[in-house]
Amino acid sequence: MKKESPSEDRRPPEPSSSWVEPELAPALRVEPIGFLRSGKRTKFALPHQPLGDEEERNAVELVPGKQLEQAVQDLAGFERIWLVFWFHRNQRWKPQVLPPRGGRQKRGVFATRSPHRPNPIGITPVRLVSVEKRRLVVGEVDLVDGTPILDIKPYVPAIDAFPGSRAGWVDELERERADAPRFRVVLSELAEAQAAFLRDDWGLDVVERAAARLAVDPSPHRTRRIQRLGSELRMSCGAWRVFFDVAGEVVHVLRLAPGYPPAYLADPAKTRIADRAAQIAFGARWPESALP
Repeated sequence: MKKESPSEDRRPPEPSSSWVEPELAPALRVEPIGFLRSGKRTKFALPHQPLGDEEERNAVELVPGKQLEQAVQDLAGFERIWLVFWFHRNQRWKPQVLPPRGGRQKRGVFATRSPHRPNPIGITPVRLVSVEKRRLVVGEVDLVDGTPILDIKPYVPAIDAFPGSRAGWVDELERERADAPRFRVVLSELAEAQAAFLRDDWGLDVVERAAARLAVDPSPHRTRRIQRLGSELRMSCGAWRVFFDVAGEVVHVLRLAPGYPPAYLADPAKTRIADRAAQIAFGARWPESALP
């Protein structure tokens, strides 16, 4: 019998001449094992990657009646875990998407972390603080409140981290960004007062988060939700709007505004509006900021 060479052993199977769907027995089935509790209802309130705030606390609440208390045994002691989750707010997928990084160039969805996937499944590494029966206390997360959790896996640095790996178009973009100017963000007197009101009275850091993004690239971009309106630009920041202009390498924040008009905010049937009370109070103090 002829012995195959190592190179032959490693060859992938030849592609079939016609597509035949593999038999599923009986069918694929996915159901949540728990839900994330973060209190964050808008994507703007989330970091792009959960690496920063060590003081933040969130929780994964596991569903009862499935012996999941036993499933999390021995998880304590791992510093980080992977959360496998479902992008529950997305209704359809796109073969090409516009990432928030870089200019207005679409990328194949499988080359991005976009939520608009054929099967809306995501993964994220989070810091594990403690295990409390069916409740996992975790650190900073990039998931909105109520995100369904499908699975939990331990993060093992020796096999999960490949820091020297190439990252395709992301590497190219980072090289370009290293040579590009970083914008300086300056607030008008009005914007300063409005930002202080939201921060001190409502605990909202709208301008701080917006400034961090505008300092990198304030150009109009659909995914970054930046739109040009005549001589001004507007950035949609969850429940808020930030108006600004750009002169050279300076971003001048002109003013802030609620994201919803007063009639919408006053409608008792609208029960899922983020920062609703803060928007109403803001509109009362700066009525000229209200949307029509």
